Amino acid sequence: MEFAEFARLVSRVLSTKLFDIGGTSVSVATLVTSILIIIVSYVLSSLMQRALERAFKKRGLKAGEGAGVLGRLLHYAFVVVGFAVALQTAGIELGALFAAGAVFAVGLGFAMQNIAQNFVSGVILLVERSIKPGDVLSLQDETVRVIQMGIRATLVRTLDEEIMIVPNSSLVQSTVKNYTIKDSLFRVRVTVGVEYGSDMARVRKALEQAASKMDFRETSHEPVVLMDDFADSSVNWEVSIWISDPWKARRIRSHMREAIWTCFKQAEIVIAFPQLDVHFDTPINDAAQGLTRAA
Repeated sequence: MEFAEFARLVSRVLSTKLFDIGGTSVSVATLVTSILIIIVSYVLSSLMQRALERAFKKRGLKAGEGAGVLGRLLHYAFVVVGFAVALQTAGIELGALFAAGAVFAVGLGFAMQNIAQNFVSGVILLVERSIKPGDVLSLQDETVRVIQMGIRATLVRTLDEEIMIVPNSSLVQSTVKNYTIKDSLFRVRVTVGVEYGSDMARVRKALEQAASKMDFRETSHEPVVLMDDFADSSVNWEVSIWISDPWKARRIRSHMREAIWTCFKQAEIVIAFPQLDVHFDTPINDAAQGLTRAA
């Protein structure tokens, strides 16, 4: 078969009409072109994501600190544009398509409201970079570490090694403590109560000694010892130190309490516990003594 004859055959095959959409004929050539446009959009999206990851690595940023979320955004953008161009190439008017599905789109919009809200919140977190993978947060009165940020939700790990899925809108619309947004310094406080008859100067010295024994404290910040309150059964003291890793705060509080216990025992200081004194009125006291004599 000669080349000219082969070319005519290919031309007839490509021009073969397959079906009609809204009065527009769709041929094999049109269908193939639309499919190629979609494939090219996926390829371009993949190349863009890889280029973005390399750019982030060159700047010393960890993988996932924005590259993952931004890559997904670019992927969705390329895919949407590719589908739009493919539909236009196939002769499908997007305006007519949107008009035909307007009612469905309104219902779908209400159903997708939360998803859209979380999507926009994910973009805000990406742009502001107020929360990043690896950050330690206080979320719902619980200390968590961010392990992965997505378009709709963020994955965090608790101190009990549990994984929580947090909607991005919760991170944007509510107050969240980020212990590592500027630096990782974190203040650890421990309270203890002593008897009212204790030597308070000796108590302060013992607490300062216990705090100074903490090898893992940040030496750039001196420990702080404060007489905190005159409670019903004790005089309450607070001792605090600074550490460089908020994730270890609970474990360090335990070490501080052990050190305080040891220093108090060496200094013969008694840790107070609730006590209750009961005083009887005179008639009740006389009656009780009479019962004792009768017995």
